[in-house]
Amino acid sequence: MKADTHPDYHMITVQMTDGTTFQTRSTWGSEGDTLVLEVDPTTHPAWTGGTQRVNEGGRVAQFNKRFGGLSLKKN
Repeated sequence: MKADTHPDYHMITVQMTDGTTFQTRSTWGSEGDTLVLEVDPTTHPAWTGGTQRVNEGGRVAQFNKRFGGLSLKKN
């Protein structure tokens, strides 16, 4: 490897939202730092099966709210 072209790769501690910790190698922070997660696989709705709010307030929902009462009936 060329000198001074790669970031420092060192051991850090990762703290999950439930307080559990594990050690891993990373380029984040400095040797011995603790990375505290705000969202992790134990709490994120995408991994836990929680409610997804995809269709609330989207473009189609806004259109239906605004024009949902109109109809195209022939007289």
